[in-house]
Amino acid sequence: MATRGNTNSMQRVKVYRLNEDGQWDDKGTGHITMDYMERSEVFNLYVIDEDDNATLLAHRISIDNIYKQQDDSIISWIDPQHSAQLALSFQETAGCTIVWNQISSMQRILHFDSLNSEAFHNVISELKELPDVNISNLPLILKVVADYGNTDQMRLTELMLKNQGAFFQKLIDVFDDCENRKDIDGLHMMFNIVKEIISVNNYQILEIILGDQLFMKIFGCLEYDPDVPQSKDHRTSLRKNVVFVEDIPIKNPLVLSKIHQTYRIDFLKDVVLTDVLDVATSAFLDSVINANKATVLTLLKDDIQESFARLRSPSTSDESRNNLVFPLHEASIIFLRLWSFCNSWSNVWKWLF
Repeated sequence: MATRGNTNSMQRVKVYRLNEDGQWDDKGTGHITMDYMERSEVFNLYVIDEDDNATLLAHRISIDNIYKQQDDSIISWIDPQHSAQLALSFQETAGCTIVWNQISSMQRILHFDSLNSEAFHNVISELKELPDVNISNLPLILKVVADYGNTDQMRLTELMLKNQGAFFQKLIDVFDDCENRKDIDGLHMMFNIVKEIISVNNYQILEIILGDQLFMKIFGCLEYDPDVPQSKDHRTSLRKNVVFVEDIPIKNPLVLSKIHQTYRIDFLKDVVLTDVLDVATSAFLDSVINANKATVLTLLKDDIQESFARLRSPSTSDESRNNLVFPLHEASIIFLRLWSFCNSWSNVWKWLF
């Protein structure tokens, strides 16, 4: 039994089940994944507990019209298999929209199955491999990414992530070749290919293309917008104007990774692609930014507490204590701002603290 795709790993939810007394029981908090099982030809929705990775919910997507979206942050339904009324309460309204659209897309594919099993097979299996990545194939790559980004995102995502995302490194090699040859047509196609890849709205892809190894080249590709007469030098802006200063020593590499990724997404969204992003992609990027801020807030709290402990310790020298005061003041301001930001989400998310 093969698993296909996971496009919603960043969506954080609480799971509720209606009990016999008409009250909603809280079943826990976790993250959503959605998988296609090839042999049984069904789509499954899972919620995996964020603490111990236990399965809080396993649900087979139904073709029937059983799902309801409420208040932009809740998806509920009556599960016919278990005679249970269930609800997912999302941390982010954008995350709720993404999952709702994914369920709707899965239902459309299942509808093909009910009409014609061969048509269903074609929808799922038509894209077998990505084209070879070279300059002559750039128009074909653009067409494949654009077409399947709209019709079969899971299959497209699976192929792009194959072999640890080697597809993206090959694309960057082609970009370097185009730039060295001053191939403007090729560079314009690279811009559109990267823009379409971002529009797939997949966190695993985002992690790779905005990772330390590739992000500068990705922003290089996005300098060559065919609709803008004068290209913008995003790479120079990043090199000269962006300096990361640690107000307090940050020991956790995950915190540093999330901070860097969040800045790059902000730059991508608000500077590089501000005029060309569609609503769904903008909402997806916002959801990643907000999730990163929550992670940083939770982990940064531990570093701040350790610094305060050093400040109070009688064994800390006066010089060391003086060196700690200003960074702690700045870090506390950052922490309180993030605290205020997180409190505005919902009281549902109090477990962060």
